[in-house]
Amino acid sequence: MAFLRLDRLSPAGVALLRVLAREAGRRGEVWLVGGAVRDACLRRATSPDLDVAVPSGALDLARRVAARAGGAFVPLDPDRGTARVVAGGLRLDLADFRAPTLAGDLAARDFTVNALAVPLRALLRAGRAAIVDPTGGLADLRRRRLRLPSPRVLDDDPLRALRGVRLEATLGLRLTPAAARAIRAAAPGLARVSAERVRDELLAMLALRRGATALRRALSLGMLTVVLPELLAMRGATQPAPHRFDVLEHSLRCVAGADQLLERLDALRPFGEELAAHMAEELGGGITRAAALKLAALLHDVAKPETRRMVAGRIRFLEHDTLGARRARTIGERLRLPARVTAVVECLVRQHLRLMHLAAAAAVTRRARYRFYRDLGAQTRDLCLLALVDAAALTGASPVSAWRRAGLLRDLLAGWQERQAAGPAVPVLTGEDVMARFGLAPGPAVGRLLERAREAQALGLVRTREEALAYLDSPEAGP
Repeated sequence: MAFLRLDRLSPAGVALLRVLAREAGRRGEVWLVGGAVRDACLRRATSPDLDVAVPSGALDLARRVAARAGGAFVPLDPDRGTARVVAGGLRLDLADFRAPTLAGDLAARDFTVNALAVPLRALLRAGRAAIVDPTGGLADLRRRRLRLPSPRVLDDDPLRALRGVRLEATLGLRLTPAAARAIRAAAPGLARVSAERVRDELLAMLALRRGATALRRALSLGMLTVVLPELLAMRGATQPAPHRFDVLEHSLRCVAGADQLLERLDALRPFGEELAAHMAEELGGGITRAAALKLAALLHDVAKPETRRMVAGRIRFLEHDTLGARRARTIGERLRLPARVTAVVECLVRQHLRLMHLAAAAAVTRRARYRFYRDLGAQTRDLCLLALVDAAALTGASPVSAWRRAGLLRDLLAGWQERQAAGPAVPVLTGEDVMARFGLAPGPAVGRLLERAREAQALGLVRTREEALAYLDSPEAGP
């Protein structure tokens, strides 16, 4: 018989479970189930998420635990009796049994390794408790395999198919052949799963250290193109030299390059520490810049298939960056991504050719540098990293190796640091100055003139209000 020891759980998790046990009293057994039990058996660091099953009354119990713990009560699915308590950085999910018995409830879960349960009171009282394992999950853990309790569990919730791929990548387990066949058959059902749930699984994959490996597995099992049907046309869309791969393979290699680069940012001296902090920034909904970068890497060439043309005997993808940005926005909105995440991905897709254009110039002028920083803003460093993995994925090279030859990228990153250290310059002109000089009413024309004055100031062409007004009057300022 296998046992779970209480000291395998985090102290904060144990404290919250004690609150739960007190609120539950003796009105039926409370069972710790799922991932926390599984991870403890694997001797992995347990996640801050805990799952508990009760015969009934989960909603009321969750509400009382939230109040007692000073946390938030979140009803997840009131019709099915599931709710969440968020307290002290932990998430405690409570659910009514999905069947009349505990064994039936466990058999209805996604994979056997998650169909494990421990009686909570015994665990808290004795410091250890026997693991209930009606589906053979412990043996599957020993054999490092992911097996379905029944193919029907995918009919109940097709999202479990996508979760299986994530669990493979996270736990180092392998789907059994039968499970892989069932997932492939269930893949079309992902189209009827809510966008929010699909989004969460997709972003969880991208957040993995080897996100590209998980994406490839989801693609091979027919799921990724259900979630992102835009990828279908990318497969087999050939590209001219120096590209070695079709559009989809190149894009997946970009994600793999991002995986590698994000693990090795310390190699991007002297910017590694700053870049690591920047990539860890949360953009919304728990989604970091690192995950947004990987999504942009996957989608940066999404419009190449529809823009592919033969021009003067050469394959060209004219305006695929502009059209791709629109496609990226559509995808972000369809997946219900936070607005800021969608905006960052859209910006990176739209601008992903920018560094290539700068590198092709005979020299990068001060004006071109100014406009690069102005247009990219907070996404400057993100685009530099995307350009690095994009260039490396042309041939399958390592982005860390490509960094050694990326003099322009180092120069632009250094310039960004200098601009941030200097702080914003005090504008020499105001909107009132412009309106008075040119007889304009408030509107876009005033903004355009102010931007020209700011650019001239940044380039050292003007230093005073009078010089700026004179500059705007001159042909040099442009139309």
